[in-house]
Amino acid sequence: MKRILLLIVLAISGCSEAFTTFPTEEKKQAELTGDVNIVRISSKNIGGFHKTRRSYQRTSLPKVTDWSYLIGVGDVISVSVFDHPELNLPSSGANQSQPSGFRVQSNGAIHYPFIGEVQTADRSVQSVRQEISQKLRAYITDPQVDVRVLEFNSQGVVVSGEVELPNRQPLTTVPLTLLQAVNAAGGWTEFAEISKVTLRRNNKAYSVDLRGFLEANISENNPVLIAGDVVHVPLRENEEAFVMGEVLRNGAVDVSSELVSVTAAINEAGGARNVRSDARGVFVFRQAGSKMSVYQFDTTSPEGWLLGTKFTLAPQDVIFVTRSPLQHWNDTITQLLPTVSAISSLETLQANF
Repeated sequence: MKRILLLIVLAISGCSEAFTTFPTEEKKQAELTGDVNIVRISSKNIGGFHKTRRSYQRTSLPKVTDWSYLIGVGDVISVSVFDHPELNLPSSGANQSQPSGFRVQSNGAIHYPFIGEVQTADRSVQSVRQEISQKLRAYITDPQVDVRVLEFNSQGVVVSGEVELPNRQPLTTVPLTLLQAVNAAGGWTEFAEISKVTLRRNNKAYSVDLRGFLEANISENNPVLIAGDVVHVPLRENEEAFVMGEVLRNGAVDVSSELVSVTAAINEAGGARNVRSDARGVFVFRQAGSKMSVYQFDTTSPEGWLLGTKFTLAPQDVIFVTRSPLQHWNDTITQLLPTVSAISSLETLQANF
C-alpha cells in the first residue's frame, strides 16, 4: 500500500497540463466518479479532521470483579494453631529462617496431624482454615487456626514480546494487573506498541490498549490477570505519513507516537519552495479501502496554514505540494481509479486467504 501511494503521487507530480480552476469547484467535482472525493478544507469543515488527543479502544476482555486466590498443586502452605506448638512445623534444613510447610500434592491434598488428609486445591485459605479448625475441635477446645500460603507455585502469567525481561510471574493473594505485570518484566522497550497489547486467555486473544489506561484513564484497559494468561507486547510498526512535491526535503514523518498536523509535517520537511510551489495546491491524499479522499488547502493566506495546524494526519497519508502552474488534477485523479480498484481487489483477495 505504501509503495502504491508513493507511485501514485510521483505520477501526479509528472503531469504538466495547467489550468486555473480547482477540482474542488462544483463543476470539476461533478466530473469525478464515486471512487474519489475531493474536499476543500475551510473553517466550516476543519472540525471533522481535528483531533485534540489520540483515539483509544476499550477492550472486550471480561472484567475480573472479585479476585480471590485459590490454592493449587505445588503451593506450600503453613498451618499454625495458637498455643499448640506441637502442631506447628518447625523450621528445617540449613536455612533456619525459611519456615517449612505443607506442599500441596498432585491429588490436591495435604496430610495434617490428627485429622489426616485435607483437600486444599481450588480452595481459598479461609475455606481451608475453617475446615481444619472444625476437625480439630474433636481434639482441642476452641482451636485458633491460621492458614497462609508460603510459596505461590501453582498459578502464574507469562509476559513476552517487547519488554526488558520477558518472564513468568506467580499469582498471589494480591491481584496482579496488566500494567503491574509489564512493569515486573522490566517495562516496555522503546520499540513497543502498548496500544495493541495481546492478552490470551482461555484459548482466545484479546487486544488491550494499555495507552488508553495511561493517557485516558480507561480502567478496563488495565485488567486484573488470572492464571494462565499470556501477555504479549508487540513491536511497534512504522506508522508514517509522507510529504512530497515542492518542499525542501521529500520524506516520511512519524505519526505513531504523537499527533502531527499538515502544517507541522510540511515544516518538518523544510517548508514549501517559495519559487516553484503553488500556494493554492497543498493536497492530502487519504485512502480507505477502494475510496480515495483528497483534501485541498489554499495557503495563499495565513488562514490556510492555520487550518493546516488543525488537520491531523493519519498513517499512510500523503501530503503533496504542487508546483506552479497547478496540474490538471481532474484528469490525473481519473487515471488513478483503475489503480485504486486494483488495490481494493488485492486486499480483498489477501483477506480471504
